[in-house]
Amino acid sequence: MPQVKESDLWIGGEWVAPSSGRYFDDLNPLDDSLYSRVAEATVEDMDAAIRVARAAFEAHRHRLAREREVWMMRAAELVERDRQEYLDILVDEVGSPVFKAQFEVDYCISALRAAAGVPRHIRGEVIPSDNPEVYSMAIRQPVGVVAAISPFNVPLLKVTKQGVMPIACGNAVVQLPSEFSSQVSLRFAQTLHEAGVPAGLFNVVTGNPFEIGDSLTTHPLVKSISFCGSPRVGRHVAQLAARDLKPTTQELGGKSPLVVFEDADIDAAANTAAMSIFFFQGQACMAASRIYLQEGIAEEFTRKFLAATEQMGMGDLRDLSTAVGPIISARQRERVRRHIEDAISKGAEVLAGGDWVGNRCRPTVLRGVTEAMAVCREETFGPVTSLYTFRTAEEALQRANDSEYGLSFSLWTRDIQRALAIAERAESGAVHINRATIQDEPNPPFGGQGLSGYGREGTEADLDILTEWKWITIHNPGL
Repeated sequence: MPQVKESDLWIGGEWVAPSSGRYFDDLNPLDDSLYSRVAEATVEDMDAAIRVARAAFEAHRHRLAREREVWMMRAAELVERDRQEYLDILVDEVGSPVFKAQFEVDYCISALRAAAGVPRHIRGEVIPSDNPEVYSMAIRQPVGVVAAISPFNVPLLKVTKQGVMPIACGNAVVQLPSEFSSQVSLRFAQTLHEAGVPAGLFNVVTGNPFEIGDSLTTHPLVKSISFCGSPRVGRHVAQLAARDLKPTTQELGGKSPLVVFEDADIDAAANTAAMSIFFFQGQACMAASRIYLQEGIAEEFTRKFLAATEQMGMGDLRDLSTAVGPIISARQRERVRRHIEDAISKGAEVLAGGDWVGNRCRPTVLRGVTEAMAVCREETFGPVTSLYTFRTAEEALQRANDSEYGLSFSLWTRDIQRALAIAERAESGAVHINRATIQDEPNPPFGGQGLSGYGREGTEADLDILTEWKWITIHNPGL
């Protein structure tokens, strides 16, 4: 039997054993075998990490833009060098099909290179003053220690977003990863360290987020919070942040609609819709879990969509033809089962799937879903979608908007005027025309509304939460 890896905390550029002396099991979701044993941090460990981060921030806050630029570019090169190691972690720890893992590694490299350009774009401005003897200007300054709390589903993508941009802006980071995907963050910490990021600017504290999370978000030395997770926990984090008036970005869940009109390219729409929901077994906040079909093409689309669904491979996770892997945990598997069983018991028609192969749920397509069913409005976070029909564009828009979530919205039509009109009225943080609901890039302002969160991530948008304005005036009688 291969030796199981045991990991400590990453604080101040070195491995630190947890003060509890305890380690928890990190399982491979494919078969629930033991993947690693992970340090279980205490509140005292979290405090120590935050204080180290604050000291590092004070020591390095004035590092030159060109130095931060070099760190990011070197890190991108290192991720490219160690691509296979990152792929293996994502496959074995998280249950990612390899093509999804490749997407994350490629995103990480792109995001690092995009962040390399940020330090030179943090600029202030000269402001005309009402006083003729005053020179008035405003500058942007880093906020200090940033708390980063990330989910299991795209751990490399999120640790890159939440870790690199704060450092590029001059801050320090303490990251709390999901207990299901800690090894990705710890490996990334080593990459940043090798790239030259000074010790203490990026720290990873692992453990039970329900036990140590509040000690991170409420710590007086933490000045900004980046959270990605469930709406339930997001509300809790937002309440704590509001109490101390801390800025926070919340990227939460989704119940994303995909709308297909009669003039759409039905083949492309059906194939893309299948990928939009079954990508990484539906464990994506942007997954197309509601599909609305104009009546005239509903039958054709359904037939082609079901054919595309049948092509969603469930083989070896390292085979590029595999799209559907295991659901991450027993708790999440139970949620997926409950949603499917509840829908069936209340009269929904199962057009595909609904059953399991080990820890994998077959791609599931439901029809006849009603408001009485949990799957109608709740996020399943699994490979489950529902088909609905509509007559008019106005009806489609109203039904697509009828959700507490608002993260991603896909619509398929050849009528660009109609598409843009709907895009403006769509209650969603992103609208993708003739594209999948699942889209992410480093530069655009990414985020949602309602239960999908608030605030935006991106190389420009992040400046709002990672830096703060300071107004400076100089009395100069010689002006």
